[in-house]
Amino acid sequence: MKFKKTIKLFLLDGEPNGRITCELSNWTGKAYKIPRIKVKDCTDRSDLKNPGVYLLFGKNEINQEIIYLGEAETILKRLIQHLTQKDFWNETIVFISKDENLNKAHIKYLENRLFDIAKTVKRYQIENTTTPTQSSIAESDRAEMEEFLENIKILTNTLGHKVFEEKREFKSAKNQTLETFCIKAARGADAQGESTTDGFVVLEGSMIAKTTVPSFTDNFKKLRGNLLETGILKKINNNLEFVEDYIFSSPSTAAAVVMGRNANGLTEWKLKDRTTLKEFEIKRKK
Repeated sequence: MKFKKTIKLFLLDGEPNGRITCELSNWTGKAYKIPRIKVKDCTDRSDLKNPGVYLLFGKNEINQEIIYLGEAETILKRLIQHLTQKDFWNETIVFISKDENLNKAHIKYLENRLFDIAKTVKRYQIENTTTPTQSSIAESDRAEMEEFLENIKILTNTLGHKVFEEKREFKSAKNQTLETFCIKAARGADAQGESTTDGFVVLEGSMIAKTTVPSFTDNFKKLRGNLLETGILKKINNNLEFVEDYIFSSPSTAAAVVMGRNANGLTEWKLKDRTTLKEFEIKRKK
């Protein structure tokens, strides 16, 4: 069961593109979102000299999201070091404890768990070259850190990064049935997908058309090429297959890539009973 949350955002510099603190009601943790160019301005924040975990965010040359996950006993000192050591990132999100209750073992545990979640979800390219080691902590501490971890996930999402969120969105306990849409078309296209708040996710194991039609839009051709280049699409048994879930910006973009031709996703994606995505969404709004 999901509980309602109160989140307090404070603009330290009085502007939305500046430094932001983020807090949950009744939680001892605290988040900072800091642009790279504002890191050295944070000497006025005494709590950033405490232990914590941090996330560095940036993009690569093909606009793919990148993250580096780390921990430090003195957060600000480590961030200043990264200004000269790593150039890919443009902002960081930092998590500390307001009651100074996080120690080295705690932050090592959090770093390892966050790394594992990000690696499993596969939304962002992970910049870490080694897997962080997990510290051994008492059962009571582990339970406390798991709760801390859940709040980190909530606030990271709130601050604009879904790096820890599953690509598929599961419904509440009242209705566990997921609405899966399908396309089965020419040249080997056989795919399944689901609507999400991010767009439209094509599911792992889906197969796309082996060839494209001459009128296929150049942008879609480039997207198919990028998916092959990054290994999200692979040639398996003479088929082009998604080896992981992939979120498209819209159902039509997803349908076009799958079918190898320009397509209207609202009418091409269908449930098993042949209900189109468009018809399904009209019914859902009533």
